[in-house]
Amino acid sequence: MPSHSENREMPYTAQQMYDLVADVASYPKFLPWTAAARIRSREPIAGGGELMKADLVISFKVFRERFGSRVTLWPERHRIDTEYLDGPFRYLKSYWQFEDIGNGRCKVEFYVDFEFRNRVLQGVIGAVFNEAMQRIVRAFETRAEALYGRPTA
Repeated sequence: MPSHSENREMPYTAQQMYDLVADVASYPKFLPWTAAARIRSREPIAGGGELMKADLVISFKVFRERFGSRVTLWPERHRIDTEYLDGPFRYLKSYWQFEDIGNGRCKVEFYVDFEFRNRVLQGVIGAVFNEAMQRIVRAFETRAEALYGRPTA
């Protein structure tokens, strides 16, 4: 079913980008189609990570759906893994990986793979999927600029 990956170089550090993506509670402030976010729980896990359970409310055209995710934060590795818990999906998995490459820049790798249970919603999303994913990635870039300033050339 739909999957999308992006590899980009960003003019921010891996820590800055990690912090931005890990701040799930702020997603409604800048992420398209995200109407609400709620952190259910947070707990430390072995290996220096943290397990967060979070709900997002996605609003797209006439559809408004809540879904829960298990977000595993790996601050030392600058990695974020997400797995589906409950809601309108058959499955959802994604990850973000950030790697410093020098001069205050980092490489960002993003991957998402999911399928909706509802065939109508899957069809609607499928028609605009790549454009929607690109818009989401741009939203994170715009948020980085708002938080950390416009990079100098």
